[in-house]
Amino acid sequence: MPLPSASESESSAYDISTVDLSDDRYEVKQSMVRNKYAVRDSAGNVVLRGKQKLFKLKEEFPFVTGDDEDAFSVKAGGIMDVAGNYAIIDAGTGEEVVVLDEDYSLFVENWTVRDPETGEALATIQSKNKLLSALRHLVGAANLIPNKYEIFDADGGHVGDIEGKFSLRDEYTVTVDDASDVPKEAVIAAACVLDALENK
Repeated sequence: MPLPSASESESSAYDISTVDLSDDRYEVKQSMVRNKYAVRDSAGNVVLRGKQKLFKLKEEFPFVTGDDEDAFSVKAGGIMDVAGNYAIIDAGTGEEVVVLDEDYSLFVENWTVRDPETGEALATIQSKNKLLSALRHLVGAANLIPNKYEIFDADGGHVGDIEGKFSLRDEYTVTVDDASDVPKEAVIAAACVLDALENK
């Protein structure tokens, strides 16, 4: 049996034990209820569902699998316990998988996916269009102006995209290249919660 490469074993350290996000493309759709989401794989199967706990977004945002088993939760805080940090916590192990760290640029949404212990950057998720991003905030029509993001690895190489669609409900496609060495499950989980965090 061949041993995993360094990048494979490094990525597997950030796997989420409760889900298998092995596809390279996922559709995320918000329901009519604000901050309630369904995530489908390329075959159309629901693999994750998330719903904001009322009045508690800054504290906890739980996700369940398509079979209604606890998958992971997003909780405020993390390595540095400052505003803008959210930890993704594996429901199966209770361990922090990664931390999402928001970069507070003026009206622009950029996020860094970090190791929860060392703070090392594993990937970044950056808005592709600063003007559109600003308009989403200024005119208060975040749902009507879809945002587009680019996902980069720790070295700044392109590894994926988040493409928003024009819709009354937030809807977007998350794509992560199979060949990338970013922790795919953690990055996909992060991408799936960005919309709720940005519209809090």
